[in-house]
Amino acid sequence: MVTLVLLVLLGGLGLRAISTPSLRKIQEVVWVSHPEPLAMEGGDPYLRALMRTISAAESNTSYPYTVLYGGESFSPGNRHPNICVPITAGPNTGNCTTAAGRYQFLTQTWEEKAEKYHPRLPAWYTVWGEYSFDPESQDLVVYRWLQDEQAWGVDLSVALREGRLDDVLRRLSGTWTSLGYGIESNSMTARLPRIYWNLLEEELQNAPAGSRPTESNPL
Repeated sequence: MVTLVLLVLLGGLGLRAISTPSLRKIQEVVWVSHPEPLAMEGGDPYLRALMRTISAAESNTSYPYTVLYGGESFSPGNRHPNICVPITAGPNTGNCTTAAGRYQFLTQTWEEKAEKYHPRLPAWYTVWGEYSFDPESQDLVVYRWLQDEQAWGVDLSVALREGRLDDVLRRLSGTWTSLGYGIESNSMTARLPRIYWNLLEEELQNAPAGSRPTESNPL
């Protein structure tokens, strides 16, 4: 499991540490062979398939929207849980991470991206300054982020339609390092291209009026 952009250390404002009994539950997580459908409805099937592929590497459980780094589950609520979980393997061992949800947003990253892409500003925002972390909002923030050509230097939807999956995953790997090309690949990384093409076929079949890839499936 991989975090987004930066590691957050204990001691941050409002930060909570996961308890030792809870850490034992991480060993009980059940990984799934097929990424769960998105909570959001509609949208580009190519980007939808990409989002599910990201979650295959980041949060591939039967409850991806409420999973912390390592597999522990948090209680659904109106905000990012902001729980710091110790990192026990890889180059960042000894630090902790607040990565949470389907796309393993760090608290800081969620706040930054929600400010720009969140679908709705909560009525209490001016008082509490928090964005809803419900499943649909997680999806919509990532979907709008992936749609932002300026954020990635390329139109990801067009690149996927042209069959340039490798280029897309490489660009995103600086944010979600479990996608490969970096230092934190995991057991799912090598399988991601095949997972994407399978999910794309599923998303195209479910789309009201989806188009077909312009290039043949290389797998």
